Amino acid sequence: MQKKANFAIITIICAFFAGCVSSGTYEAKKLQAEGLEKSLSEQQGAYQKLSAENGQLQEQLKKLKGDLAGTTQERDLLVKDKQGLEESLKSTADAKNKKIGELSQRLGQLEAENTRLKEEIAQVQKQKELEVQKTSKTYESLLDTMKSEISKGEVTISELKGKLTVNLVDAVLFDSGKAEVKPEGLVVLQKVIDILKNVKDKAIRIEGHTDNVPIVGALTRRYPTNWELSSARALNVARYLQQQGIDPTLLAAVAYGEYKPVAPNDSDEGRAKNRRIEIVLVAKD
Repeated sequence: MQKKANFAIITIICAFFAGCVSSGTYEAKKLQAEGLEKSLSEQQGAYQKLSAENGQLQEQLKKLKGDLAGTTQERDLLVKDKQGLEESLKSTADAKNKKIGELSQRLGQLEAENTRLKEEIAQVQKQKELEVQKTSKTYESLLDTMKSEISKGEVTISELKGKLTVNLVDAVLFDSGKAEVKPEGLVVLQKVIDILKNVKDKAIRIEGHTDNVPIVGALTRRYPTNWELSSARALNVARYLQQQGIDPTLLAAVAYGEYKPVAPNDSDEGRAKNRRIEIVLVAKD
């Protein structure tokens, strides 16, 4: 019996202790569960926070990708523009280099042309000086040869810049109203001819001039105006120069009528000066 009682006590004690162990384990499990729940809640909060951050980062990434695409496009455009500018600059440079080359070549040609022209001008100037010297010599010869006529006022001789003019009043060559050279006039002309025969590099222009007195009477049938009279006188003098050996290719006869006076026509003296033949030495055409 005692043994049965002890067994029962032991059983009760074991049961008691067994109950005590179950109650402690529960509390521990409960605490563990609460900890896990808290941890889970914290993890969920962290997850939500990270999810939100992830969404923001995704938006930022998307924006950055868009910016990158725009930047890349701008870069490509800039590269394309750069290439275009480089090609344009190269083309412009090539064109300018070509132009510079052409201008340099043209400059060389112009310098050579200027040198040639300077030499030609120097030669022409020298030739002109020689011609002036020749004209001056002819002028001096005429002055010396025609001293008598000059002293009488029948002839005047002038020289200006290589142009030599022998002015013969009509009275020494022609009778009034006539165009034929009278014998005394031929003598005077011969003196001029003897000197002009040596002139080969000048043209000889015979100019006929009159006063402003109209032609009247029967003379008008032959010379209606002073044009015809001055023309006939100039032609007759030119023809006589040719007959005496002056090269006809150097001769020209010109009529001016009353329209190139050297003095006013309001006096006998002035009109006498205007009635004249001028033998002019000028440069050949």
